[in-house]
Amino acid sequence: MRRYQIIGYTLVGLAAAALVGQSAASAQDAPDTTAVDPAGAKQVNLSTADQVSAAEGYLRNMETTRESIRRDLEDARQQRDVVKTLCLNDKLNQLDVAIRSATDRKRGLDLAASRGDADLANHEFTILSVLFQRGQQLDAEAKQCIGKEVGFVGESSTTVDIDPNLPFEDPTDLPDPVVIAQPPNCASCNR
Repeated sequence: MRRYQIIGYTLVGLAAAALVGQSAASAQDAPDTTAVDPAGAKQVNLSTADQVSAAEGYLRNMETTRESIRRDLEDARQQRDVVKTLCLNDKLNQLDVAIRSATDRKRGLDLAASRGDADLANHEFTILSVLFQRGQQLDAEAKQCIGKEVGFVGESSTTVDIDPNLPFEDPTDLPDPVVIAQPPNCASCNR
């Protein structure tokens, strides 16, 4: 009896393993060409050629960012501003690491595209997208190091439009309060 139980459990285990293995193999057969959008909010479908061209744009953008930070670092050194110099040097070093990694991933993407391996190309492009986002973040942090506002390029100005239908009275001028309550009579007073 015990032998039949062991054989039964073994057969059930083997059947379950075969089903799991078969479903995993069928999931790997279909190539998926989805990739993460650089904004990180959604997945997009790109062909490997589009991924390669987008990756080239990412690397160009990161190189431009590196040159901008390098110029700001040179200016900070000329001004002998130690805090800005240390901050910008740190951001530049982090960006250099991200660019080296992105360059390696770009080579991997090119190799995967030449072999027609969509899964590997998608993987490499996703990592490249994350590295590109990191480069943008480092650019924003470098601008904070030197006190530049990230959202504005030129001088800012404020324009005020007043609705002509508003009343001319000042709403902050309140009328004198009317006292409704009488002070209480003296309870301990003798009359």
